[in-house]
Amino acid sequence: MATLTGGPRVLLRQLRETMAEPLGSQDRLNKIVDLIADNMRADVCSFYVLRDDGALELFATHGLKPEAVHMTTLRLGEGLVGLIAAEAEPLSLENAPAHPAFAYRPETGEDPFYAFMGVPVLRAGQTLGVLVVQNKDRRVFGEDEVEAMLTTATILAEMIATSEFDSLIKPGSDIDLRRPRTFDGLALAEGIALGQVVLHDPRVVVTNFIADDIDAEKQRLDVALEKMRVSIDVMLDHGDMQPSSDHREILETYRMFANDRGWVGRLMEAIDNGLSAEAAVERVQNDTRARMLRQTDPYIRDRLHDLDDLANRLLRVLTDNNDGLGKELPDNAVLVARNMGPAELLEYDRSKLRGVVLEEGGSTSHVAIVARSLGIVAVGQAESIVSMSEEGDDIIVDGGAGAVHLRPTPDVEQTYVEKVRLSAKRRAHYLALRDLPSVTRDGHKITLLHNSGLVADLPMLNETGAEGVGLFRTELQFMIASKLPRLNEQVDLYRDALRIAGERPVVFRLLDIGGDKVVPYMRSAAEENPAMGWRSLRLALDRPGLLRTQVRALLMAAEGKPMKILVPMVTEAFEFRQARLVVQKEIERLKRAGETVPSRVELGAMIEVPSLLFELDQLLPEADFVSIGSNDLIQFLTAADRANPRVSKNYDPIGLPRLRALRHIVDAARRYNVPLTMCGELAGKPLEALALMAIGMNRLSMGPSSIGPVKEMIMALELDPIRKSVAAALADGADGVSMRELLQEWVDRQNLPV
Repeated sequence: MATLTGGPRVLLRQLRETMAEPLGSQDRLNKIVDLIADNMRADVCSFYVLRDDGALELFATHGLKPEAVHMTTLRLGEGLVGLIAAEAEPLSLENAPAHPAFAYRPETGEDPFYAFMGVPVLRAGQTLGVLVVQNKDRRVFGEDEVEAMLTTATILAEMIATSEFDSLIKPGSDIDLRRPRTFDGLALAEGIALGQVVLHDPRVVVTNFIADDIDAEKQRLDVALEKMRVSIDVMLDHGDMQPSSDHREILETYRMFANDRGWVGRLMEAIDNGLSAEAAVERVQNDTRARMLRQTDPYIRDRLHDLDDLANRLLRVLTDNNDGLGKELPDNAVLVARNMGPAELLEYDRSKLRGVVLEEGGSTSHVAIVARSLGIVAVGQAESIVSMSEEGDDIIVDGGAGAVHLRPTPDVEQTYVEKVRLSAKRRAHYLALRDLPSVTRDGHKITLLHNSGLVADLPMLNETGAEGVGLFRTELQFMIASKLPRLNEQVDLYRDALRIAGERPVVFRLLDIGGDKVVPYMRSAAEENPAMGWRSLRLALDRPGLLRTQVRALLMAAEGKPMKILVPMVTEAFEFRQARLVVQKEIERLKRAGETVPSRVELGAMIEVPSLLFELDQLLPEADFVSIGSNDLIQFLTAADRANPRVSKNYDPIGLPRLRALRHIVDAARRYNVPLTMCGELAGKPLEALALMAIGMNRLSMGPSSIGPVKEMIMALELDPIRKSVAAALADGADGVSMRELLQEWVDRQNLPV
């Protein structure tokens, strides 16, 4: 078995010198394959690049006919080269022509060559090309030679991805790494955004690939690994880290991988072959990503995200790179992230932010709710888009269709430019409806309200013509603050909200934090199931100082005008009575202090816990109004985590069991003559809004962008026959009925704009 001439370190040094020489692109590649052939004692060295049309084009060769360069191509999966590209795995053969996948290309003159070894050239886990060596003699390439080729391929990947090599690409073509890609995701916030990619957690760009001192690089890697492990342990030991939270599970996985001897061993082996510590991390992650991308097991593919994050975390430690939030955004920025929280989204300059694309994220996740509130287009569940995106890439986000176009072609871009123009016309159409009454054709008045949480989106009341704010989420102020907002800060926020709303009513929901709504300055005990744990009203009643301060701020902000306060997460009627007692005590306190109190205080209860459905006779006589929080109520009714797309999409929120529960609330509120509002995300979708109206609801609160479409549907609607049809379907014994199909039939029959 032959050995390498001088070893991989010598070759890497020679490659570095070659990259520094003033050579043209083709001359540089030609010299590189010459160096590899000499170092590997190979008769042939060839480099194939994967084009965006799926063809592998011969870009450079030592030993084959020079005229075959840029002429010979193989399809992905065709021949040995195509097989390596498709599977992203090295291939070593003693007698290549005998392999069933062998494909002969006469123009190359490769007849005399038997021994074959090829490795994939990978970047971000994506196949960029294939590097091949061949010999006339039948021989077996050793593991050290395969490893040396893989190491060399890491350098080639970065070289060919630079704009320097664009001149070698035929007009009208491009390399596969830069080809347009389309992702079918989940619509989170409607609209269309054309802009540039900004990676929320940008990948560290490795610039130093070749090690000058192997031992020093190993020492750097050891120090960085230990530093990273300590930081993960610190985060896991943090007091407010819930044991069953997604964040904790990710960190536990990080800790497992960070201490995996096999992973660390592969990193050290890559350094032994001459790579710097950073390049070793990139090289090992490239190989791992390429293999895992081709797995069908969803668990393995999920772990890929964890490994990507861990590798990037290690690169940040190695390079002391802490770039992230707060960086300057380009105009028309589109954030691309694996996932993010609402507080992280709010830290960006919203004047430049047009869209958000997530690999995870559900339609009722908090970041989706905030995106809708801010009018930012958003799509979730765009699988693997982070690894396929580069900072500054052109991107189009279609929030209505849940589609994302990365590096779109000119014709796709033109299509969306036209869609944006059409969307502007639709906005103008909805604007024309602003001052018209929201009344059905058969005379039913439907009150349309905004869901809000930021003063910044309240001016949209004037654009939509909504009659007020049915839900103001006060917790957003607490989630984006670095410390607990003081009384005066809260008063200023609530006063501003009331000032902008003018004479239109605003319903302020008391703090709904805990669970997945984490505030950085509040520690809580570890919980097995935080969504059903110490959160919202339960937390507020246990922290009476927090509750009293917020109630006092709301009462002071009213400045003598009426005030509406909504109590969230009420589980039993006695909890609502406790909240009312706090409000009454704060009113008396302000009176004693000579402060102005609201002319009228209305206290409402939020129905989002199923047990409250069986206490309505006790609750409703004491409540001034009630609101349904469909996001939590549906999740608790179905025992399906609304942030988990694997189960949340299995249960139709307007399916028969859920509509029966909602109708039970509607009937009870009507008996006690208590105003009832739907203020979950359910109200903002026209078909779902139709279902709510069909069971008797006439007050709907939704994101500002949904007001126009829902209002247009209401004005075209004849509601009475639909109510009769739905009532019959909800009757006992009608379990085989699909409510969605039934409503769609009425939509078609009345030609409704849904």
